[in-house]
Amino acid sequence: MPRYRITIEYDGTPFVGWQIQADGPSVQGRIAEAIRRLGGESVEVRGAGRTDAGVHALGQVAHFDLARDWPPDTVRDAVNFHLKPDPITILDCVEIGAGFDARFSAIARHYLYRILPRRAPPALDRNRVWWVPRPLDAAAMAAAAPALLGRHDFTTFRAASCQARSPVKTLDRLDVSVAGDEIRVQASARSFLHHQVRSIVGSLKHVGEGKWPVGEMAAALETKDRSRCGALAPSSGLYLVRVDYPPGPFPPRERD
Repeated sequence: MPRYRITIEYDGTPFVGWQIQADGPSVQGRIAEAIRRLGGESVEVRGAGRTDAGVHALGQVAHFDLARDWPPDTVRDAVNFHLKPDPITILDCVEIGAGFDARFSAIARHYLYRILPRRAPPALDRNRVWWVPRPLDAAAMAAAAPALLGRHDFTTFRAASCQARSPVKTLDRLDVSVAGDEIRVQASARSFLHHQVRSIVGSLKHVGEGKWPVGEMAAALETKDRSRCGALAPSSGLYLVRVDYPPGPFPPRERD
């Protein structure tokens, strides 16, 4: 039974998130339905990350198994055809070893958060940036960010509903930069807690507004107290940019 790995781009605005839910359309569900229309098979499409409602992806990764051995290009093109008019695109499709798992084989995940701090609201980027109608001090935000790098207990920046076994994560990258009118926050880690990036961005905004001094990010982290977190940044500005994997091969795992 061949296994396929797909890379996916999507606008998360009309979806309840990646994962199939009872209360609305999901990215995972739409892709599974498109695959069913391809060959009549009902499959489980397993993603690298369960993005929330409204979160976008430039390089989400997923895998699934098919009984029939289809050429990967045929799978990509046919699934894209059956996804219309949903704002989801399969960028590439490759056949891969049965030991590959989009979630558990990942060694790094990279996120981008876009903030638009200007008086005029966005027109073309509506639902794709966090519009803040006032200036933000990007330099202060950049100075505050390094305090979160490394291995820490991120309870302060963790959703109350997070199901991760431990709040301890290693944040490998947290950069704040300016690109035109935008402030961009880039974060990388092997894995993230639920709402971790959006919680961090919301707290960095407090620094940019002057509500928090630069040192407050470190102080909030040390408290391990969710109530010390800044307001949660909206989902519309967040993008899953890329997921990294080891070079393989991915042989089937031995069963106990």
